[in-house]
Amino acid sequence: MQIEAKSHKNSRHKSRKRHFRWLIIAAGLAISGAIGVFAAVVGAYYYVAPSLPAAETIRDIPLQIPLRIFSRDGFLIDEIGERRRILVTYDEVPEHVVNAFIAAEDKRFWVHPGVDYRGLLRAVYQFVSTGSVESGGSTLTQQLARDYFLSLDRTLERKFKEASLAVRIEKEFTKEQIMALFLNKMFFGQRAYGVAAAAQVYFNKPLKDISIAEAATLAGVLPAPSRYNPVRSVANAGMRRGYVLDRMLDIGFIDQAQYDEATAVPVEPRMHGAAVELNAPYVAEMVRREMLSRYGNATYTDGYQVVTTLDARLQEAANYALRNGLLEFTRRRGYRGPLAHFELSPEILMTPFEEWPVEIRQSLEQYAPGGLTVALVTEIDEVSNGATTITSNGSKLKLPWSGLSWTNPFIDLVTFGPAPEAVTDVLAPGDLILVMPTSAGTWALAQVPQAQGAVVSLDPQDGSISSLIGGLDFATSKYNRATQAYRQPGSAFKPFIYSAALEFGNTLATVILDAPIVISSSELEAVWRPINYSGRFYGPTRLREALYRSMNLVSVRLLLFETGFGNAINHIAKFGFGDAALIRNGSLALGGGNASPLDMAQGYAVFANGGHAVTPYVMDAIFGPDGEALYRADPKVVCEPCAAEPDEDFFVELDEEGNPIDAFPLEQMADVALVYQPDAATAPELFEQVNAAPRVITAQNAFLIQDVMRDVIRRGTGRRALALGRRDLSGKTGTSNDQRDAWFGGFNSDIATIVWVGYDNSLPLGPGEEGSRTALPIWIEFMRLALKGVPENQMAMPEGIVSVRLDPQTGCPARSGQRGTIFEFFREGHVPECVDVGELPDIFNAAGSVDPDPEEEEDEESEPLF
Repeated sequence: MQIEAKSHKNSRHKSRKRHFRWLIIAAGLAISGAIGVFAAVVGAYYYVAPSLPAAETIRDIPLQIPLRIFSRDGFLIDEIGERRRILVTYDEVPEHVVNAFIAAEDKRFWVHPGVDYRGLLRAVYQFVSTGSVESGGSTLTQQLARDYFLSLDRTLERKFKEASLAVRIEKEFTKEQIMALFLNKMFFGQRAYGVAAAAQVYFNKPLKDISIAEAATLAGVLPAPSRYNPVRSVANAGMRRGYVLDRMLDIGFIDQAQYDEATAVPVEPRMHGAAVELNAPYVAEMVRREMLSRYGNATYTDGYQVVTTLDARLQEAANYALRNGLLEFTRRRGYRGPLAHFELSPEILMTPFEEWPVEIRQSLEQYAPGGLTVALVTEIDEVSNGATTITSNGSKLKLPWSGLSWTNPFIDLVTFGPAPEAVTDVLAPGDLILVMPTSAGTWALAQVPQAQGAVVSLDPQDGSISSLIGGLDFATSKYNRATQAYRQPGSAFKPFIYSAALEFGNTLATVILDAPIVISSSELEAVWRPINYSGRFYGPTRLREALYRSMNLVSVRLLLFETGFGNAINHIAKFGFGDAALIRNGSLALGGGNASPLDMAQGYAVFANGGHAVTPYVMDAIFGPDGEALYRADPKVVCEPCAAEPDEDFFVELDEEGNPIDAFPLEQMADVALVYQPDAATAPELFEQVNAAPRVITAQNAFLIQDVMRDVIRRGTGRRALALGRRDLSGKTGTSNDQRDAWFGGFNSDIATIVWVGYDNSLPLGPGEEGSRTALPIWIEFMRLALKGVPENQMAMPEGIVSVRLDPQTGCPARSGQRGTIFEFFREGHVPECVDVGELPDIFNAAGSVDPDPEEEEDEESEPLF
């Protein structure tokens, strides 16, 4: 027994020795393995380190940021570039957005040194066991390093490079800086780079307004943006959002109530563009072209920001006025019928809208220009003479008879059919139509205008473009009619003819014979017989009356016989017009050349500012991605004090030590300071840096033309503008041959605005569609909005103007005691000296002397040139 016990004891002792020996061996192997792994890691680090960039170079790597264009009052007009990106700082990111990305990608972000050892060991194990690295496990910092510097290859070498860079980044940047870099850099699908751009693209919201559910959706997109974004797959996006929300709940970032609320929100597959705040696409295109000429393709990637001269309030007014004016025009020309027609069976109408035929639903989703809405007529109500329609989202809209009664059937550009008497004369169930809301809160039938238009406004003091729209809808036509359409301005050009006439010796009281004239011109290649719009002749007519009533024959005679082509062209060229407008034949008097709306606005600005030439411009400043100013406009500005010549007799008396001796006691200087207005004559040093606009016509010339153009509104072809209730507005209508172009231009001292309407292919607008009917209402609506709450501002009478009582028939100073006289303005030294010849008979009208009726010339303008 003792032998057996002793043997058993020896056996246990040997067993302990073996276990201890194996434990030592295992520990040694573990230590050796750890040392080996450590050595491998260190070796790998030193192997890859020479090829790694310095972490701080992240600061020098520019992100691709699109061009952003703003109005002068800070509203976003457009964002242009392949990559949509909006840079944000860490402080601008809501906490729940940060937490969503931490939960989804890197739970230990705030504590690890750039590398999570568990993820790294998992990658090593996979490589040893399978020869490749399948799983991720990268920290946010590693992902940032990879996205900036490395490829997406799944190799152990790339993993070591990634980890090494991550450690370097963590040493160079704070955690908050790393998070901001990550959220600004990463790709979220649909051209959205950075979380702020993704918020805009998927939810049409600024980042600060993103909900927990939306934050989880964005965080869920990152592993595979093309697969997990909600536009591509609602199911995949919902699955990933659920994963992120589960993680946020497990970590404690949200509570159960927040989790339940977030999971209840449906995932919507919508995509939105940039958060455009001001609709000015024609201006955006002007800016894009100019930036491309300056910076090349870097325009789209280097984060330039352009501030334009647009005023958001004026631009919105221009958009509204042009749209409404063109829609009114197309209603007058007749209804062209529905876009399409579908047979609607009772079975379709009883089916839920989501199950309607795809062809119908796709037709309802088509783009409608001009802010109109596509709708399908589903029911006709003959009792109320109305109709019921349905739109792309299933909403039903009622169309009352008041929104249908305008629909005389269109026949051609000149004629239309009789007015409809019932809704069945206009619509039928299954008609695909366009509708628009009305100011009365109802809906009306509409159609896309075939005519186009343009509105452009300038600040007369420096030429800055405050509003510009070059057509009804940029999406359907990118042709900018405000700058690219060179059309006949018609009678809107006459103020320049009359300005030239005043410059060369005529006065507003000069009497010109309104009589037939026949001109043989080699340039016109025909005998030209211009006529007045009314077809009548009015005999001797003063220039003021001829201009505000837009008499064609007086204008032609004034150019040919009282001014001369050379004098007129040299004078008018100073307003900024080119050769296309300054044709060398008699039709120049009637606006027979070609000018763009911007050209006309530039010309009218000279009258508005008192005679100075300003150059239109739209780019006020260019800033780099960090806000540094790269360019600032330096326009020529109207500066009346700058024009004064230095006064050689003006001097400041100095004492013996060279100090100025006060001309006034201190208390008197305080009184003078409130009214003292120095100019270049008395204080030239104050105006040395002013880029003054040159004077191209005298202040007296500008004042006289302004005053006559106010008569256009007070009692001429622009009388409709009296509805604005202002006394400071001057303007002129214009219509080209066969009513192909309709114009109205007008101004006060604060704004000069031109409106043009016409067909792109120069077809006639139709009977009665002259400047006073087609363009003037658009101008009135624009000015009503633009000048709301703005005080009146017109040019003050300059020195060198006198007012004289005249005989209205002869244009001569009135005799003492004469009745029926009028007052007229003249430049000093230009008051006519006349010999009384008595009343002149009217030899041109069979009925004898006829007093011209202003109504007959309301819709005047140029007559056929041939």
